[in-house]
Amino acid sequence: MRVWRVLRAAPGRLPVLTAVGLLLLCALFTGPGTAGASVRDRARHATGHHPAAQPRIVPRSEWLTDAGRGPPARYAKRVRAVFVHHTDTPNDYDCADAPRTIRYLYTGQTESRQWDDIGYNFLVDRCGTIYEGRAGGVKRAVVGAHTQGFNRGSVGIAAIGTFTKGVPVPEAMTDALAALVAWKLGLTDVDPRSKVRLVSSNSLSRYPKGKSVKFDAVSGHKDGYYTQCPGAALMAALPGIRKEAARLQDR
Repeated sequence: MRVWRVLRAAPGRLPVLTAVGLLLLCALFTGPGTAGASVRDRARHATGHHPAAQPRIVPRSEWLTDAGRGPPARYAKRVRAVFVHHTDTPNDYDCADAPRTIRYLYTGQTESRQWDDIGYNFLVDRCGTIYEGRAGGVKRAVVGAHTQGFNRGSVGIAAIGTFTKGVPVPEAMTDALAALVAWKLGLTDVDPRSKVRLVSSNSLSRYPKGKSVKFDAVSGHKDGYYTQCPGAALMAALPGIRKEAARLQDR
């Protein structure tokens, strides 16, 4: 109503006001440098965030009958990095039996090692199925028990199998790893191709307690701890996983 009154009160200024209005509309619908962009691209241009779609994640209740047992989860402020592992178990499994393998790993870690839960935050089978591992919520920064010295602020993802030198890494598995990495790091806007700094919390890692260490945002277990995990074949696949995860974040 006020705009109409202004136009009636100053008819001689109508062309100027009309031009200004068109410029404002153009700015609202295109934004600087985003003409023809999608709604998501315009929002990304405005916020600087690079989210990725959440892949399907099988809940832990699918592989653990008493999924609620164990102490309360611990949380970090945010996730900054991913450490990739392999489970050092056979590769010739039927994917329908993956939950049984995860239960086996859970039992070994909670009973033999006396851990409070499975150490990995997620596990991925050779068919590309992603499983929730450690309890606490897939969207939250759950502190796992996967990379000694660097569990806080990171996510541990285990590829079910053994991926030493020369062992083929299934494409369905690497695709799933990339999708999971893109989504999880996208929640805190971390570029999968970037470098990040983590502080060692344990001198039994590769680095003394308190040392600030620069890692790839997507690293292998061996980058932080004295181990051959996740195997030479899966280590060699990490650059491609980083690249695909960045693509899924539209970077």
